[in-house]
Amino acid sequence: MKIVAVTACPTGIAHTYMAADILNKTAHQMGIKIQVETQGAMGIEHFLTAKNIACADIVLIASDIEVEQRARFTGSRIHCVTIEEVLVDATAVIERCQQLCQ
Repeated sequence: MKIVAVTACPTGIAHTYMAADILNKTAHQMGIKIQVETQGAMGIEHFLTAKNIACADIVLIASDIEVEQRARFTGSRIHCVTIEEVLVDATAVIERCQQLCQ
């Protein structure tokens, strides 16, 4: 399974990057490939290309705000969660992504 994800919070500082780090670590522990784009105070980092998105089974958007350039994900399977859901239980979030892909 391959997930591409976007993390973004209102201030774009701590929670954006904490969520990205937790998603990366949790997915790795679960044997799932993931690429995480952050949309924080520094702008968009680790930009997901059209090829990255097309090769993914699902797009995970972990955000409390509207993400930039969301139109890139049109036509993809998308699962939206809050930043808090990722910070509280990233395993459950990734498991939901798996269930949505079955």
